[in-house]
This record gives sequence, structure tokens and C-alpha cells, in this order.
Amino acid sequence: MTITNSRSVPFTSLPDESRLWIFASPEPLSPAAAEALLERIDRFIDDWHAHGRAVVGGRDLRYNQFLLIAADEKATGVTGCSTDSLFRTIKEAERELGITLLDSARVWYRDGEEVRSTARPEFRDRVKRGEVTADTIVFDNTAPTVGAVRSGRWERPMRESWHGKAFIR
Repeated sequence: MTITNSRSVPFTSLPDESRLWIFASPEPLSPAAAEALLERIDRFIDDWHAHGRAVVGGRDLRYNQFLLIAADEKATGVTGCSTDSLFRTIKEAERELGITLLDSARVWYRDGEEVRSTARPEFRDRVKRGEVTADTIVFDNTAPTVGAVRSGRWERPMRESWHGKAFIR
């Protein structure tokens, strides 16, 4: 299904093949920061363009730490310039709200039901100590599409993710 009559659409209505960007905060966002971030992102999506054409996109905030933004590329292709504008908007939001969303040097994982984040060296140490195992659920924030999230390829056991190759020896 391709959505063509609106720029900003509910995340749940985007097709599986929609391109996805996942931005992650090391800590849960405060209610005020989450609200301000989502308002900013909604304004961005409402005005998001690629070569003069409106990008059909949507967003979702998961576990109060993960901002998922997707674009239906069948409706409008996303270009380098339109992707750059997304990242500029995220950087501005980080600065204005005092939050972090672009730290790719961290690893996000579940400790029971709690979502945790740690620097890669500390994560490696946790693996060595047995605190994190091949069965630990990790978040693969490189998931490329909405369908990858829906099919369980975003949250999965470490042994099934790139994390397994990087941290399990």
C-alpha cells in the first residue's frame, strides 16, 4: 500500500518497505522532552520534501527512548538532501532540548524488562563477565525498513544480530 494523499501519516499505516531511521536516547526522555521532540518532528515531517515533492512519512516513539522516523519511498523517493535535512533537525532538537539521539557508539539492550544503554567497551565487558549473553535482547538500530521492525529484526537475541558477531567470541 502506498499512501499519497498526506505528508505525515500514522507510523502504523506506512508500508513495510518504508525506509527507516532509528534515533536512540541513552536514557528515557522526560515527558516534556518527549512532547517537545514529537512536536518538532511532526512539523518537520509535515514540511519534509525531496526535490520539491512532499515526503510521505511518519514517526513513532518507542519505550520513551527510540525515535523511529520512516518515509514511504514508493510515494516519494528520499534524496541525500532530504535525509540531510532530517539529520539537521535531529541535531537541532538535541541541542535545544538537551537530549542525545545520535550517539551510535552505544549499545541498547534489555535487562529484564528494562531498556539499558551502554558504551560499546562496557557492553563488551558485560559480555565477558556473563552479564549479557547470546540470548540477551538487543536493539538493532540499523534496521533499514518499517517491515524489519514489524518482523522482529529490530529487537532480537544478540546471537541473531550484528551484535553477536561484534561481541560474542
